[in-house]
Amino acid sequence: MYILGINAYHADSSACLLKDGVVICATEEERFRRIKHWAGFPSESIKFCLKDAKISVEDLDYITISRDPKANVSKKIIHTIKNKVRIKSVLDRLLNTKKVGSVKSELAKLLNVRESFIKADVHHIEHHRSHIASAFFASRFKESAILSIDGFGDFTSTMTSVGTGNKIKVLDCVNYPHSLGVFYTAVTHFLGFHNYGDEYKVMGLAPYGEAKYLKELSEIIQKTDDGFFRLNHKYFKHFKQGVAMDWENGEPKIDLLYTKQWEVLFWNARKKGDDLKQFHVDLAATAQRFTEQMIFYILNKLHENTGLDNLCIAGGVAQNSVANGKILLNTPFKNIYVPSAGHDAGTSIGSALYLYNHILKKDRLPEIKTAYFGKKSTEEEIINCLFKSNIKYEKLEDKYLFNRVSDKLIKGGVVGWFQGRAEFGPRALGHRSILVDPRRKDAKDLLNKKIKRRESFRPFAPSILEEYVEEYFVQNDQVPFMDKVFDIKKEKHSKIPAVTHVDGTGRLQSVNKDVSPRFHRLISEFQKKSGVPILLNTSFNENEPIVNKPEEALDCFLRTKMDMLVMENIIIER
Repeated sequence: MYILGINAYHADSSACLLKDGVVICATEEERFRRIKHWAGFPSESIKFCLKDAKISVEDLDYITISRDPKANVSKKIIHTIKNKVRIKSVLDRLLNTKKVGSVKSELAKLLNVRESFIKADVHHIEHHRSHIASAFFASRFKESAILSIDGFGDFTSTMTSVGTGNKIKVLDCVNYPHSLGVFYTAVTHFLGFHNYGDEYKVMGLAPYGEAKYLKELSEIIQKTDDGFFRLNHKYFKHFKQGVAMDWENGEPKIDLLYTKQWEVLFWNARKKGDDLKQFHVDLAATAQRFTEQMIFYILNKLHENTGLDNLCIAGGVAQNSVANGKILLNTPFKNIYVPSAGHDAGTSIGSALYLYNHILKKDRLPEIKTAYFGKKSTEEEIINCLFKSNIKYEKLEDKYLFNRVSDKLIKGGVVGWFQGRAEFGPRALGHRSILVDPRRKDAKDLLNKKIKRRESFRPFAPSILEEYVEEYFVQNDQVPFMDKVFDIKKEKHSKIPAVTHVDGTGRLQSVNKDVSPRFHRLISEFQKKSGVPILLNTSFNENEPIVNKPEEALDCFLRTKMDMLVMENIIIER
């Protein structure tokens, strides 16, 4: 049985393919289009999945899309009438809904077949149920409390539920216009970060400040007795105007969400490109702290209502790795699972799993421990790429390759590491990574000067051998998808300064030998020579989506000052 799952006509467009319930491939459209957070119909992702599985669209049994135009229709109508929402916003939504409902015709046009040839049943799975399924049905838990929390999807921002076996029971939800994700995005906009998806910059900036404005933020968003929250309409444009978004040429853009009332409360908003002042830094720290407290409030109420020890969490807000790392310390939950793509791209997998497990009532399959579902390049493709560009290279057997690369890292080299299948999700996890010795105090400046050219306050992450997490971090947990930030033990700060953030934390990836054998072997080889079981790991890109194929890896290598590029067993060195 083949199920094609897609996230379409929304930012972070993606596609996946399940074979008898097992995810065999998944990718984000941005990796092919080379536009971050690409929105629209995931045509290239769909073609990749079908080609990768060596099947045609006629072989599909089901197609799922992680949107349901019928969800919350009455609530949408009541809100539109009650708040006199502007006509343009309503028309934009209707046009988007029409597109969502025409998946088969879009597929037929894409693949140049008659629509009647596509026998697959199409299932529209509500947005947050797709998020929930992407976490619970991918986890090892037989029973779990589940939280989905993001900006909006199908008129809902937050949903709590319980998963038991192959069933999900929704407990409660928060509907439009109230949203913790919109609150965090409004802060992001107010601080001058206007690009879609810039929220991670606020998270990276926060540790440099003090949470001085908790009282002011409690005027903007308040807790409610049912364990949720409400936004104060005076501070948000979307109550009357809707969330104005467009994605011309696939690049998602969202209008500023805050009203002038923010400036009454906090002075003038920072304009894009203005210098960061201490007030901005402190506001970032306050927003992060406030968001964490709100998440803990929701989760403590969820635990009170369910009494369960296990927690699954997904949605855009679940990409807040700082908050994730504190959940077990601030709630009664004992175990947590966050998927590799907790954001909207992950709903393609979630919608397919929801169909397979919840609707078709199929048995659960083992936990998804890997994110390596994307494109893999052959040695022939790599060599052809280098030949066309007249690039000299060496090909080494493994026993020589890992020694050579680890030597380069020890000597201060910056290494592009391109191996196996690309990761599904926003994090580079050792298959499309740029690697550096974490002992270097100058690593951040070195990387930003040579390659990344990004804000100085943003940290770089440590990839650590799974068996050494307890030795370096205060908390000991498996974190395969780099989705949690933990405190690094104080005595280790000076040993790994390149990956220790200003507040003494690190967003770790715990590297498992069976899941990531080549990356594990490289870190092990580095450890033999340095005594440190960690490498600095950042995404293989330069202000673009993560590289997907050899041509993009080579182009990034050539236009930056990277010292070595390793694609499978092939080495290019300056």
